Amino acid sequence: MVEKILAAKAGKDKVLPGDLVNVRVDLALGNDITAPVAIKEFERFGLDRVFDPEKIVLVPDHFTPNKDIAAAEQAMVLRCFAEKHAIKHYYEVGRMGIEHALLPEQGLIWPGAVIIGADSHTCTYGALGAFATGVGSTDLAVAMAIGEAWFKVPATIRFEYNGLMPRWIGGKDLILLTIGRIGVEGARYRAMEFTGTAIEKLSMDGRMTMTNMAIEAGGKCGYVQPDQTTFDYLEGRVTQPYSAVYSDDDVVYEQTFSFDITDLEPQIAFPPSPDNVYPVSEAAGIEIQQVVIGSCTNGRIEDLRVAAAVIKGKKVHPRIRLLVIPATQRIYLQALEEGLLTAFIEAEAAVSTPTCGPCLGGHMGILARGEKALATTNRNFTGRMGHPESEVYLSGPAVAAASAIAGKIVHPEEVL
Repeated sequence: MVEKILAAKAGKDKVLPGDLVNVRVDLALGNDITAPVAIKEFERFGLDRVFDPEKIVLVPDHFTPNKDIAAAEQAMVLRCFAEKHAIKHYYEVGRMGIEHALLPEQGLIWPGAVIIGADSHTCTYGALGAFATGVGSTDLAVAMAIGEAWFKVPATIRFEYNGLMPRWIGGKDLILLTIGRIGVEGARYRAMEFTGTAIEKLSMDGRMTMTNMAIEAGGKCGYVQPDQTTFDYLEGRVTQPYSAVYSDDDVVYEQTFSFDITDLEPQIAFPPSPDNVYPVSEAAGIEIQQVVIGSCTNGRIEDLRVAAAVIKGKKVHPRIRLLVIPATQRIYLQALEEGLLTAFIEAEAAVSTPTCGPCLGGHMGILARGEKALATTNRNFTGRMGHPESEVYLSGPAVAAASAIAGKIVHPEEVL
């Protein structure tokens, strides 16, 4: 699928893994950390206009709402550039969301598109059958100027998931299982195709969780081939004409990995890496001080519903700080209307406006020396969420909510 998309956007009949190609991009994305660098480079070109003001997206989501003067200055760079160049898709605080949840929600992603973003988790959009990948800020600057980017065509690895999905298991568990098996470099510069009967039944929210973390296996991108779940999600969102692209039936994959998930336990990534993965039964009893439910990985409405179902009518453990961060304003409002936020607040959680905040140790929820957190985020490297002597464990929303109640990592069934 990826080879076909890149060939089409490069104006070629066919490309092969290893080929170097220049391709037209359908969307170029930057945030308040990466876009200011790209804007500085763009201005060095001496150009008075971007290639297309409707194909650039600027989202201040990492250090916003502004955490300090430096963050405010960074955000102002985006605001001024967007105004100067009439950027259509600039999302200010109050209208923004975490970029990788916001763009699909706004109908800016479609099958067959090429999406680049100066953020490594841009690979999220492959859940909708696009080729989407992270780039550096200088590549973003060039794309904003001429609407093109260059790539080495990646080979493709197939990941098959079959069996009945157990209760409490979601996309986060499947991708952690995968990274635990192949390692953080197991798919280095490869396209990761997710397929199988379990993927066919997986929701769009779950699929985006999986493609989001393709980069944690070293992948160039991750994707799910479009199906009815995809088209149902796109209906009413995407006005852009598109044609879905599929892998040929006789395609030869570089490798194939198969998983039977019928008896899968919820998965936990131990520090200091997303590939240090164990079933929750082997993490039982680890005491924590903070739980974060949110991020571009697990801050969508389905995640909040799962967490609220576990936590409703209970209280957060008195030793625990629980932070709940809906990924977009629309998700925040939907969670409010469904009573999910009421359940969290009554449980004595802190509910935040959309922000990447604690995920990257940016602001809100920074860890002190010796503290341990359980988070639905995507990375747990040393110092990721604060002090270099703190620790971060990764899980899905059900385990996170249950552990907030128990004060230690537990299986959801233990608090129900």
